[in-house]
Amino acid sequence: QVLLAESGGGLVQAGGSLRLSCAASGGTFSSMGWFRQAPGKEREFVAAISRSGGITYYADSVKGRFIISRDNAKNTVYLQMNSLKPEDTAVYYCAATRQWAATTNKDLYAYWGQGTQVTVSS
Repeated sequence: QVLLAESGGGLVQAGGSLRLSCAASGGTFSSMGWFRQAPGKEREFVAAISRSGGITYYADSVKGRFIISRDNAKNTVYLQMNSLKPEDTAVYYCAATRQWAATTNKDLYAYWGQGTQVTVSS
């Protein structure tokens, strides 16, 4: 079976940094991404990366602050979050698909992790 396990969430002050990890098992994936969901809001796209890492996409709200990367030897994707803001507070979810190279569309991801909480205080 496919399992995605996020880690690295926590509480940080505004302006700080945090690194999220997502360890995948059960196969390799052509696209992996990060999404987040704040209370009362829809799940939104954050970042995505292709199999080789040659293609990356970022939401406008995080571009220049967040960096997505992956280590295929470990079948793990990372999200380095810098210059964090209170509005970044959300549950962050890792997602994966075998069907597309890199996609920002949450509906195209077949596999999801359970999420990790990120809280940014002011």
